[in-house]
Amino acid sequence: MRIHDMGGRFGDGTVMRDSDGTPVFAQDWHARALAVTLATGSLGQWNLDTSRHARERLSPRDYSRFSYYEKWISALADLLAETGVLTRAELAAGHADGPAPAALTDRKLTADAVASTLKRGGPTTRQGPAPRFKPGDTVCLMRARHTSVPGGHTRLPGYMSGATGTVIRCHGAHVFPDANAHGLGEDPQYLYTVTVKARDLWLAPEHPEDEVALDAFEPYLKAT
Repeated sequence: MRIHDMGGRFGDGTVMRDSDGTPVFAQDWHARALAVTLATGSLGQWNLDTSRHARERLSPRDYSRFSYYEKWISALADLLAETGVLTRAELAAGHADGPAPAALTDRKLTADAVASTLKRGGPTTRQGPAPRFKPGDTVCLMRARHTSVPGGHTRLPGYMSGATGTVIRCHGAHVFPDANAHGLGEDPQYLYTVTVKARDLWLAPEHPEDEVALDAFEPYLKAT
C-alpha cells in the first residue's frame, strides 16, 4: 500500500473534524500556498491529475512528516522545476534569474479573474462509447496496482481492491485520471457509483450491513 493511500486503514487515530468558527486557514501562509498553486496551475503546464500525482510522489519520509499545505507547496516546487517554469537554482535563491517566457505571462491568472475562474471550474465530462455496466449489476473492483502506468496515479483506493459491490448509478464518461496524470491523454472512461458492504471490506466491522459508496471508473471494474 502506498503511503498516501490511507482510506480504510486502521491505526491512524481518530479523524478530527473542525468545529464551527474554525478559521479556514490555520496559518496565513496556508492561504498563500493555495493561491500560488491556483495561479501556477493556470499556466497550463500540467493538469489536476498531474498535480495530485506530484503530491503522491513526495518521498515517504516527507509525506509522513509534512502538513497538508507543506505537501501542496513541496509538490508544486517539483512541478515548477520539472516543467521548466522555474529552475531549481531559482527556487533555492527565492527569485527568478530573468523575465518569464511570454508563453507563460500570457496565461497568468490576474486578480480580477480569480472569482470567475474558480466558479467556472474544470468540467471533466466527455463523450465515450456505450457503458459496459448498468445500475443493479454486480461487479468486482480490480486491484489498485492495475494502473495505466505501473506504480502510477489511480483513484481506486487500496482498501476497496478486490471487493465485490453493486453498481447504483452511472455518471457518464469523464477524463480518466490514471492516464491523464501521465500525459497519456484524457482517455474518457465511464464513471459509476458502486456500493460495497462493510462486512466485505473489514474483518469485524461495527455495522456489517453499512455500505461504502465509491465512484469508480470502468477500468477498475470487472463483471462477476
